[in-house]
Amino acid sequence: MEPMTSRRGTTGEASPILTLALAGDTMLGRGVADRLADDPSTPLLSEEVVAVAAEADLFLLNLECAISERGTPWPDPAKPFFFRAPPVAAELLCGLGVGCVTLANNHALDYGPVALVDTLHHLSSAGIAWVGAGADLERARRPVVLERGGLRIGVLGLTDHPPTFAAGLDRPGVAYADLARGVPSWVGNAVSELDADIVVATPHWGPNMVTEPVPHVLSAAASLRDAGATLVAGHSAHVFHGVGPGVLYDLGDFIDDYATDARLRNDLGLLFLVTFEDGRPLRLEAVPLALDYCQTRLAEREEAAWVTRRFRHACAGFGTEVTEHAGRLVVEWDTEPDHHGSRGRVPDDPADRRAGSGPSSLARGDRREDG
Repeated sequence: MEPMTSRRGTTGEASPILTLALAGDTMLGRGVADRLADDPSTPLLSEEVVAVAAEADLFLLNLECAISERGTPWPDPAKPFFFRAPPVAAELLCGLGVGCVTLANNHALDYGPVALVDTLHHLSSAGIAWVGAGADLERARRPVVLERGGLRIGVLGLTDHPPTFAAGLDRPGVAYADLARGVPSWVGNAVSELDADIVVATPHWGPNMVTEPVPHVLSAAASLRDAGATLVAGHSAHVFHGVGPGVLYDLGDFIDDYATDARLRNDLGLLFLVTFEDGRPLRLEAVPLALDYCQTRLAEREEAAWVTRRFRHACAGFGTEVTEHAGRLVVEWDTEPDHHGSRGRVPDDPADRRAGSGPSSLARGDRREDG
C-alpha cells in the first residue's frame, strides 16, 4: 500500500488519498519498561512490522501507560495493575513512526497527575501529538488536527472508564464519557464541529476479553458516526473485533507483557491500514501479528490462519466481507456518500441508550490486564 497519493476522477481532477495506520493497546510499562531500562535500543517491533506501519501517512495508537520516572501508584486498593514506561519510550515511539497517541484509557493516571503531566511533556518533546488527556478538562477533551499531504486529520480520544480518572476544571485527567448512558453532547459536538477533512474518533470502551462489542459500544459507535466521525477506532477488549462501515470496534493489543488466554488468543492481533479517498474510508488492510513477550512480529503461517478465521467470523456479524491478498486481510468499503457525512449535533440528553453488559469476569492468569 502506497502512502499519500492521488487518483484521477471522472472530472479529471485529482482525488486525494491518505493512509492511516492504527494499532491498539500499546503497553510499555512493567516487563517492557524493564527491557528498555536494560537496553534502550531494544527493538519492540520487528523490522517487518515497522515497515508495514511506514506505509501510512499517519500512525495512531492507544498508549496504555504513563511515560515518567515520577509519581506513586494510584490510591485504589482494588486496582491491580500499574504501568509506567521510562522517558526513552517517547523517543522509541517517534522512531517507530508514531505521529499521534490517545491517552484516554484506564492507565494514563496509574502513577498520578504528576506522571501524566510528564507523559504529555515527553510526547510533545518527541514530536508526537496526543489526545484524550490533559492538565485540565478543556485540554483533555480537546481534539487535535494534523496535516498530512494537504489534508487535515482530526482526532478525538475518549474513554468510558474509569470515572475516577476524569479530568476536572483544574485537575489533570482523561476525557471521560459515560457511554453506557449514551454519547454526551460534548463528544458529539466536538466531532461535528471539528474543522478537518477526516475525523477519527478513538474511544476506549467496553469490557475486557470479550469477542464482540457490547450493546452500549454498538450504540455509541452509531452515534459517533451520525455526529460526523469518518472513522471510529475503538480499543479496550485486548482482542480484536470485527469491523462495520467506518467502524473498527476494537483494535486489540499491539505490544505488552500480558499473560495469554488460550481460547481468546490475545497474543495474536492485527495492525490496521485504512485508506481514505476524498475524505471517506475506501479500503482496510489488516496485517496479522504475533505478540511475543515484550516484542511484536508478523504472524507466522499457522498464527495468521487463526487470525484470518477469527477476523472473518467477527466481521461476518456486521455483514462485512473479508478477502485475502498477499497475506493481508482486506475489506473494501462503499465510497458513496451516506448520512454519516452530515455533521449534526448530538442532543444534550441522550440517556435513552443503555448498556446491556457489565465488565467481563474472565480470568487471564497471574498477569491479567484490566483494560
